[in-house]
Amino acid sequence: MLAVTRPSVPSVREETTMHDHRRLGRELELFDTDPLIGAGLPYWLPDGAALRHALEEYVRTAERLAGYRHVYSPVLGKRELYEISGHWSHYSDDMFPPMELGSEQVVLRPSLCPHHAVIYRSRSRSYRELPLRMAELGGMYRSELSGVLGGLTRVRAIQLNDAHIFCTLDQAAGEARAALDMIRRAYEALGVRPARFRLSLPGPGGKYVAEPEMWQRSTALLTEVLDASGLPYEAAEGEAAFYGPKIDVQVADAAGRESTLSTVQVDFHQPRQFDLHYVGADGAKHRPVMVHRSIIGSVERAVAHLIEQHGGAFPAWLSPVQVVVLPVSDAELPAAEALVARCAALGLRAEVSGRERGSLGARIREARLVPYQAVIGAAEAADERVALRLRDGRRLDPLPAEEASARIGALVAAHSTALWDEDGPMP
Repeated sequence: MLAVTRPSVPSVREETTMHDHRRLGRELELFDTDPLIGAGLPYWLPDGAALRHALEEYVRTAERLAGYRHVYSPVLGKRELYEISGHWSHYSDDMFPPMELGSEQVVLRPSLCPHHAVIYRSRSRSYRELPLRMAELGGMYRSELSGVLGGLTRVRAIQLNDAHIFCTLDQAAGEARAALDMIRRAYEALGVRPARFRLSLPGPGGKYVAEPEMWQRSTALLTEVLDASGLPYEAAEGEAAFYGPKIDVQVADAAGRESTLSTVQVDFHQPRQFDLHYVGADGAKHRPVMVHRSIIGSVERAVAHLIEQHGGAFPAWLSPVQVVVLPVSDAELPAAEALVARCAALGLRAEVSGRERGSLGARIREARLVPYQAVIGAAEAADERVALRLRDGRRLDPLPAEEASARIGALVAAHSTALWDEDGPMP
């Protein structure tokens, strides 16, 4: 077994205080804003783009393994599309104004679900195809007032991890439970803990579709799912979508402020509005149920929470730079560059931090948020070995470079929150 030294040093979490994602995200050069682009329209810098790409790839892979098929749909739609879906009558205050395009009006979409309903009805469907799981990580737009905009949590351009499952009524509860299980696994990989689960119900007022029977059916179905899951939950009136109730997974920031990250919804409304059908075993037409679900919600809000949750010390698979290679002198640069190339071949994000960036101690401090610091001195270069320092302060005995990179690659590929596995794979 490798000898492990555990020095008594402050943890990264102790060193990094005031985890406000707006401040820390800029300090870590993850994202920024510019008045010329506009409020609520952040842009992503290279490190932020790397984190975002890793998150998106995790979700796409998880969805593919769960039987989802991915689509792309336009960010614009005719006003008529949203009149049919009900967004225009129930949600237009949060939408951008229509744009005149000849004799038509087009709108930046506030939601992906109408597009997916249209894709579903693009051809006839059989009961044998159901459940049909359709997923997209796509843009949508909300006309948020400037006073409520902030960082990545309230923005006007949103990239949403969205999916819609078209299924029979008998399949709907199972699909909703499966979505909750996907959310649980994602939170484990992200190192995120839910604050609570909420059954979001309609409240008074005219913003909800006025169909009491539909609300009773969908609420009963989601209540059954929550009760069967054994999850503690609270009912909250006035938090539903205009077309149906939701299971909302709430997360909290360091100040205790809650926001919704993930959702599961049951919708009987839009299948009727778009006249969706499938041909049943009896040869007759039947109406599908539409289950909406989002595993991580919007990418922007998910990254904001991850910044605040981890203080920039992200799980290794999410870190913008996963391995920083530190040659002690210029003589070890070839060995350092070879290790970076080896890591890149394994899909790892690695870079060299050479002497031009300062002394070895200064470079180690600069890279304190990087999960793996690989030090290469003369002895390591001669033996093709590497001395690993882990972000939590542990130092490992020198390892063959091939073994070190393989073990790191295995942990990253498994989306593990652990930094090291003593029984990890050997090359």
